[in-house]
Amino acid sequence: MVRVGLELGRKRVSAVTGLATLVDSSDAILLDFDGPVCSVFAGYPAEEVASQLRQFLLDRSVVLPPELSRGRDPLKVLRWVGEYRPGLTRALDDLLSVAEITAVQTATPTRHAHDVILAADRTRRSVAIVSNNAEAAIIRYLALHGLSTVVTLVVGRAYADPARMKPHPDAVVRAVKALGKTAGACLLVGDSVADIKASRSAGVHPVGYAKTPSRRPLLVEAGAEVVVHDLGDIAAALDAA
Repeated sequence: MVRVGLELGRKRVSAVTGLATLVDSSDAILLDFDGPVCSVFAGYPAEEVASQLRQFLLDRSVVLPPELSRGRDPLKVLRWVGEYRPGLTRALDDLLSVAEITAVQTATPTRHAHDVILAADRTRRSVAIVSNNAEAAIIRYLALHGLSTVVTLVVGRAYADPARMKPHPDAVVRAVKALGKTAGACLLVGDSVADIKASRSAGVHPVGYAKTPSRRPLLVEAGAEVVVHDLGDIAAALDAA
């Protein structure tokens, strides 16, 4: 038991040291939204939203593939429509955006997420939210939680163009350009393989957020330079930089 504890301790020290190095060299902190900032669908289940999108399509005689018939991810439905029924993409994106705006009213903030945003602002770093969710929903969430003035930029999914959602680097590239930074001076905190892949493709340093231990190997394999289990580590690294 002692050896296991020591090994875990060494891994944590190594992760914190690597994080400190990344933070020290960063001019901007980019954050994915659903996961690293909040649980968007905590009070309005994603499965309900996905079901609404499916019903919209079924009402228009769209035959869905088996893998979408019961899924709980509304973004997967949007991706499929973008590829196979592009004529319905705008209407479906509009429907999803309305649902996301409703969902953020009851979204649960991720522990220490707001601390990261505030610490980045205190240390004069730009803060951007870069997400596959609708920009309007993100802006609404920030307003509800008094964060509008400390978040420099919001980049949501490209309207009615789901092929450009992460893991495509488009949103990350747009964020870096809009902030006027070099990609190497930015880090992105994400909880999904798509976040990590988009970061790497854009030349931004990827930091994985693994809410559960089982997520860590997936993020490491995708190319995360550092993986944290507590966003408080990032806030502390920012304040110490």
